[in-house]
Amino acid sequence: MLDIQLIIIMLAVGSFAGFIAGLLGIGGGMIIVPVVLWVLQMQGMENIAHAQHLAVGTSFAIMVFTTFSSMMAQNRKGAVDWQVVKRMAPGMIFGVLLGSFIAKHISNGALQIFFIVFTVLIALKTLADAKPKPSRSLPGGAGLSAVGTLFGVVSSWVGIGGGSLSVPFMMYCNVPVHKAVGTSAGLAWPIAVAGALGYLYSGWNISGLPEGSFGFWYLPAVAVLSVATVVCAPLGVKAAHKLPPAKLKLAFGILLLVIAGRMLWRLI
Repeated sequence: MLDIQLIIIMLAVGSFAGFIAGLLGIGGGMIIVPVVLWVLQMQGMENIAHAQHLAVGTSFAIMVFTTFSSMMAQNRKGAVDWQVVKRMAPGMIFGVLLGSFIAKHISNGALQIFFIVFTVLIALKTLADAKPKPSRSLPGGAGLSAVGTLFGVVSSWVGIGGGSLSVPFMMYCNVPVHKAVGTSAGLAWPIAVAGALGYLYSGWNISGLPEGSFGFWYLPAVAVLSVATVVCAPLGVKAAHKLPPAKLKLAFGILLLVIAGRMLWRLI
């Protein structure tokens, strides 16, 4: 399984992922997915047929705990718009379940390339800081449900809690950045639960997975990373409410570019 040195490194990286999850209203999946791939690599298992699927499924299982901690911390700050959560969450859950069932028919390499391209596009969009029209606002219930479904499908293929999509979308609709981050945290938990269950089911009868796998969950990584992320997510939330919006956007965009570059380097 995991040696003590690997566990210590995972605790450190997991703490960072939890802090970033709370800071930016994301599930931490964009950090956790590469970390799980790295853990598999350190154990000589990076070339298994479903490494990316296992990393994404494990990310969702960890985010069940991380996003709940972040959501509760944001709610205590009064930053979650529960009306938006109620309108978007059902579509997101449906999209995540649909996408996770489709994912097992997508090749490992294709999922990794999709992850990298998606991450770069979101980073560039965030760093461009285009100003939305003052008159633009969030769509009605049907529109939010449709957007939620689309975000859910994409999230299921990348292994994220949807914050990388919902935060820019809400800011595009003139939602203040702190409210967008808080509401995204509220959306991330139901996405994480749906994604975790979807990947558990999809990987249930897959052969050739490493010891310690439960469907497309790698339980040793779930156990170690969950502890670290849950502890540090509330610290990120506190920091988010002290940062000015411009710096919060800049941190979000730079983080995404770093993660995409790391994964592209490993893929090449």
